[in-house]
Amino acid sequence: MLFEERQLPGDGTLAAAFKCPACGRVVALLTNPMETQLVASLGVKIGGRTIDSQPMETIRGTVATGRADAFDDIRERGEGRGPIWSTEAQDRLARVPGFVRGMVKRIYLDYAKERGITEITPAIMDTARTELGLEGM
Repeated sequence: MLFEERQLPGDGTLAAAFKCPACGRVVALLTNPMETQLVASLGVKIGGRTIDSQPMETIRGTVATGRADAFDDIRERGEGRGPIWSTEAQDRLARVPGFVRGMVKRIYLDYAKERGITEITPAIMDTARTELGLEGM
């Protein structure tokens, strides 16, 4: 099926038509306003492509839209609470893939807070990994 046309009537609905190049039959898709809003909020684009699909493009789009500060500690926002990070620990954290960095950071911050640790160092990170059973990750 090849994309043929898209119409936005203005009432929140979406109509798209797809045509079979072999037999010429046309299939239409009609969404109600709620479905149209849901599809748009997911970043899905209905219509013809001008470039070929890219490897893992859906995953890349999802990861790229994540908030970098989702797991930031309150101290980093200026309220002065929580442990600090040594330069070496910050460098090590920077090597963690961006899409999981916030979660990893939160794990170490929670570990340090629960134990009254005021500075997170690579040694603390190693100890936390061992105690929390995260060595294989």
